[in-house]
Amino acid sequence: MARGRYIVLEGSEGCGKSTHAARLGAELGAVVTRETGGTEIGQLIRSVLHDPSHTHLEAKAEALLIAADRAQHMAEVVEPALSTGRHVVSDRSVFSSLAYQAYGRGLPVDTVSAVNDWALEGRWPELVLLLDVPAAQLAARLQRRELDRFERESVEFHDRVRAAFLEMAEADPGRWVVIDANRNHSDVASAIRSAVSERLGL
Repeated sequence: MARGRYIVLEGSEGCGKSTHAARLGAELGAVVTRETGGTEIGQLIRSVLHDPSHTHLEAKAEALLIAADRAQHMAEVVEPALSTGRHVVSDRSVFSSLAYQAYGRGLPVDTVSAVNDWALEGRWPELVLLLDVPAAQLAARLQRRELDRFERESVEFHDRVRAAFLEMAEADPGRWVVIDANRNHSDVASAIRSAVSERLGL
């Protein structure tokens, strides 16, 4: 049996990943999931990570908690689906750890990558759809809701995260597709669907 395809949507806070992951997953008949919080254990980890009252969480502890979520997610959700031929569409992935914990928090890129490669057992996403939105537009979107711990980070932090995503996309164009997400919903969805069709034949 052919393995399913592992597709992820990445981007900064408020770029529309969750909405478009759900839509793409429905169109593909895929398992739709997220990081963090794609499992019961992951939900517990997510509650710690996103709680804005946890202002003293050490950057290394944050990175390790996310890697733990990812290991559980791969074992419980992603690999079982892929091994039975189901496609997986995930809202965030290992590349968020590189953008947020390495580039954003200043942790060593090689260390963050190695810890997460161990968590994934080397099974990284094969297609990354980066929904890119300028920082000013994202800030306007985030004003409409109560912010979690990551969303409350400084503009400078979010600028580093966005720059990291774009840098990773430029360095690995065979895996990444950058999509201008500062457009209406239907245009973004169409661009996503075209990219999946062209790259994976789905």
